[in-house]
Amino acid sequence: MSMIRRDILKPLVFRLHENAPAIVREVLLERGWTEFDQKEQDDTDWNLYWRNSPFRMTDHHSIKPWQRLNHYPEAVRITRKDYLARHLKRMKGAYGSALYEFSPVAFIMPNDYVKFIAEYSKERQSVGRRPSYWICKPVDLSRGRGILIFQDIKDLVYDCTVIVQKYISNPLLISGYKLDLRLYVCVTSFCPLTIYIYEEGLVRFATEKFDLGSLDNVYAHLTNTSINKYGASYKKYKEGIGCGCKWTFSKFRSYLRIFGVDDLLLWQKINNIVILTLLAVTPLPVASNCFELFGFDILIDDEFKPWLLEVNYNPALCLDCSIDDTVKRRLLHDIVELLNYKEIDTLRQNEMTGSKAVRRRVPWRTAGLSTPEEDPGLLTCWKVATSSSASPVQPALQAARGSIHKVASLTKKTVRAHPRKTLTSQLREKMNRPKTSSQAKTEDKNKLPAVHYPCSSAQLSHWLPTPNFHNCKISTHPYFLSDKDQRPIRRVGDFVLIFPFNEAALQASRDGTDVKSIIKEINKLVSKQLLSKQQNTKKGVGYLTSV
Repeated sequence: MSMIRRDILKPLVFRLHENAPAIVREVLLERGWTEFDQKEQDDTDWNLYWRNSPFRMTDHHSIKPWQRLNHYPEAVRITRKDYLARHLKRMKGAYGSALYEFSPVAFIMPNDYVKFIAEYSKERQSVGRRPSYWICKPVDLSRGRGILIFQDIKDLVYDCTVIVQKYISNPLLISGYKLDLRLYVCVTSFCPLTIYIYEEGLVRFATEKFDLGSLDNVYAHLTNTSINKYGASYKKYKEGIGCGCKWTFSKFRSYLRIFGVDDLLLWQKINNIVILTLLAVTPLPVASNCFELFGFDILIDDEFKPWLLEVNYNPALCLDCSIDDTVKRRLLHDIVELLNYKEIDTLRQNEMTGSKAVRRRVPWRTAGLSTPEEDPGLLTCWKVATSSSASPVQPALQAARGSIHKVASLTKKTVRAHPRKTLTSQLREKMNRPKTSSQAKTEDKNKLPAVHYPCSSAQLSHWLPTPNFHNCKISTHPYFLSDKDQRPIRRVGDFVLIFPFNEAALQASRDGTDVKSIIKEINKLVSKQLLSKQQNTKKGVGYLTSV
């Protein structure tokens, strides 16, 4: 076996399209990467290409083993509001409304105008029923632009394609302020479907108190930072909220537990929403070495039921406050970790026939930083097998085992610092240092640990879809699989694998995703979650959530 010569290792190279977020460049430079120079470098001499718009299919077809693209082909299927509504409606019709009741009924205007009028009139004529509130959104705008909330149909005015849904008029309030959650979801593959959810995220607040008597007050009803940062109360201290309009998920969890709320079931429901939403757009074209970062917007009502508001393509990575910097900078560092670059990827050339270069993972982490196996967190989903008698079907989206940490320890939890040592410095350090046998053993211990799943070891061919699926052949070895057992890595930084969540779901992900079988497994999972809740309620555990 031929080893990679240490003196020919080069830094990884990133390529940015115009208007790419500035923080992407900052984070990659912090990690020791260099930026692609189109005038000086070959067209394939890069490792990561990041852009705000979709790539051409020719870009996907010509991908090299050492390269990654930050978009999956046709991922926009769920990020336009009308597309998302159609997909969820189809899934609700195919698999029942019980699972897909997490999104309010939607009418796409002007096509559904007659249906909307019928529903609106039916409610108005119902005796003793309070008229509903409605929200109107342009299908292809973001950041709260063009949104209208109304109760009387005479106030409904639009000049483009819009979506009209029932407005959730009973949102969870903190100190009288409305909030929603910005959840970061990374899909490393749609075939086989592989979903990671980020444990940290943003809680976004409206900056004026919620009031159904003033539907035109955007600062009371919309949580978009792009709107609220221009409000008079944005910089003011707001009782119970503080200055600005954002919290982290960590602070939100602490707040819930202070008031006796066990949020385990809430996060399980949110994870289910993510999986069910992404199932609605499968299959997508098979593509190698790409990923998609989505921003899921989730609203929680006063009965602790989560609702899907929308799914964002290119979730905003601008830094409006210190909380943004903390969450988004760490998010990007963990995305790079998730891309699982190997030392051979620094060469940016095809392996020579007959040689077996070592595909050792690039050692990004430094002393003192957590490894993927540490701190299982609230969103850990796949229980590691502890004995041969363990059940092969484990509950998905399982919360961390053991007792819940005290609120004080949560609020004092320090944020992991981003790596200080660069890739270049670490590799050069190794070049100038002879490796002893003891050092080799230490290095083996510090490698990214592969997860052991409660199932027998499978070959790569058992994980990958067949080459003929969707008339496209996977051209490179999937980067998101562990080198040890050829399965997705369970945890990387704060990214936690939520799909596949058990052996049956994994097998159903082959050959184009067997949605029916996966839905069957999710139904089993939901039944277990409801049973667990009922048992805890009987024991006197104070749940404020409702199913």
